[in-house]
Amino acid sequence: MEISLNAVILKPAHFPKLNATNRNSVKSPLPCYFCCSRKNEEAAANGLFKAPSSKLEVASNDNVGMYQEKISPSNFELEAKNNDIWKLFKEAQQNILYLNKQRLLAVGELSNANREKELLLDKIEQLEAEKQAADIGKDKQSVCCELLLRIDSMVLMGMITASEASNLRNAVMDYKFSVADLLFDNEQKSDTELLAELRQFSHGSKKTSLHIVHICTEMAPVAEVGSLASYVTGLSLALQKKGHLAEVILPKYANLNLSEIHGLREIQAESYSYYDGQLHGNKIWTGVVNGIGVTFIQPLYYSSFFNREKIYGYTDDFERFSYFSRASLDYLTKSGKQPDVLHIHNWETAIIGPLFWDVFAKQGLEGTRILLTCHGLDSQCLEKPDKLALCGLDPGRLHRPDRLQDNAKTQFVNILKGGVVYSNKVVIVSSIHSKGRFIDHMSHGLGPALSIHQDKLVVTPYGFDKSTWDPSKDRFLPENYSEDDMKGKSVCKGALQQYVGLSKNTSAVLVGCIISELTDFDVNNLKAVVKNADRNTVQFVFIGSEILSANRALESLQKELKGENVRFINKYDEAISHLIFSGSNIILCQSFHDPLLQVPLKALKYGAAPIALTSNDNRFRNSDFVDRDQEIPKFAKFISSTFESMSLSEAVDEIKNNQSKWKQKIAYAMAMDFSWDADCYDIHVSAYSSLKNL
Repeated sequence: MEISLNAVILKPAHFPKLNATNRNSVKSPLPCYFCCSRKNEEAAANGLFKAPSSKLEVASNDNVGMYQEKISPSNFELEAKNNDIWKLFKEAQQNILYLNKQRLLAVGELSNANREKELLLDKIEQLEAEKQAADIGKDKQSVCCELLLRIDSMVLMGMITASEASNLRNAVMDYKFSVADLLFDNEQKSDTELLAELRQFSHGSKKTSLHIVHICTEMAPVAEVGSLASYVTGLSLALQKKGHLAEVILPKYANLNLSEIHGLREIQAESYSYYDGQLHGNKIWTGVVNGIGVTFIQPLYYSSFFNREKIYGYTDDFERFSYFSRASLDYLTKSGKQPDVLHIHNWETAIIGPLFWDVFAKQGLEGTRILLTCHGLDSQCLEKPDKLALCGLDPGRLHRPDRLQDNAKTQFVNILKGGVVYSNKVVIVSSIHSKGRFIDHMSHGLGPALSIHQDKLVVTPYGFDKSTWDPSKDRFLPENYSEDDMKGKSVCKGALQQYVGLSKNTSAVLVGCIISELTDFDVNNLKAVVKNADRNTVQFVFIGSEILSANRALESLQKELKGENVRFINKYDEAISHLIFSGSNIILCQSFHDPLLQVPLKALKYGAAPIALTSNDNRFRNSDFVDRDQEIPKFAKFISSTFESMSLSEAVDEIKNNQSKWKQKIAYAMAMDFSWDADCYDIHVSAYSSLKNL
């Protein structure tokens, strides 16, 4: 830095002429003030920051010489000069202090970033280790499933008898992990080599687990339409975790999600099934889905049956699925399988009940029993009796009141009724309704048949996939949490508020709502709920579900509901859906009976209270729980004693005014297990075991 002091020159009356004689003796006639520009270091060395000297030396050239002029500047000018210099010095000091402070802050932030990076790396390493362990277990399970499917193909190709195949299957199930370790590369072995090694395990093997075969029309994630798909996969995985064998038989649809099928291969053997008075060929494919062995049946002559855009909704659905049902039973007998239970589902495979007992029970399946699942009684399939002959059944024997004849439209046979009559157990899947309610109020005309067969009628709840929906492990969340450590939920709430543009008010009650479809009743109630909510303390976030019609419903609702504390997410996003469950204090539920989206179950797991959609003015109580004196699922008992009787305003009041009680209630709800591994598994295993002992 250079400091410049400008000279002030006063003009004299005259300038004396200098010559060689007097130039060394004449004093300067210019009374002036000088300031020289110097570097900071020079200024400090010459005492610039001290009191100024009373003399100032002036240097001239060689011809002029050196003169000294004593100058006595005024005190005011000296003080002004000193003040300017000190001001610059202080500013420099302040700048240095500020830079040091910023440097310290930057160092602190860098240390925090490094610490967070280390924590993140540790978490990634932990998740990778857990995933690797899960993959190893899944791979072993997949190997066992592939081995069992290879045994099926050996029977079809005539390499082994049905009896030996049964022994080999028992060996694989009893020693499955040992077999998986030894025969991990079974895909590289020929059938002859594999058979020789498998026989080493079969000697002395005793069957100790259940063998369940699902014959169905959906399975997640390869063929999904409704709740049946997740039910088949979720229950099968729960069974296999406990050591049982669950297999699935599906139609080979043209639009299968092949990317989810491991080791899909065609069995090089012909399979025939009787239909419409003739034998028809089928291709048999096998593969593994989520560690579950799956057999796919592809008709050759009736190739158009499953080569379509949709799974359901055609005028020949009975022909399509009765063909598949008969072909599945033919495959079971030819492959030598002897499962404990054939688990059939809805009307689409209910025809297996009469087919099994009238045609197949004496073809090597004497020890097998039938369990029918109904995911709703409203879809039953009424057909003319003569259509039963297509799959080899006798219409005259079956078109009777105590068998398949429909109770109301007696000129038709009722296919779902036939499944109820000819099954050993009937399971109705519902998380909230009792058996008595189905018989008396929700039978859709099947009441008499259900009443007659009520001893074999069981109600089971739905479960949900806790490997995907678990806040302590959820990869979509900014911070994980559990019932024992809820700090992460506050982080998720702030992230949700920030994402949708709501004020980050920690004391505000955040209400989430996942819309599937809307009735006028729903719209009116939503308008009333938002209108009556305290605008200063309640925030709303609405999102549509993955169901296509939900987006249209959301667009119409958005026109009705507006406000600074109301936000809409117009397009479904899986990550945002997880964030809504984790960030919300309350989840508005259109129904507690929600088998497809499972909103109430997910809400409980994520620490958000499921509250029935209702206005505060019109007190609505969910009629699903009227049968309190009868046996109902555990979920229904829990929800009816906690959140079912609460309106939104009551829930908000409790959050605001009784936080300790609310936190206890939420922690208790999060600790409850409503997954496929819990109540759903227990009820099914009890039903299977009772059939095994018949």
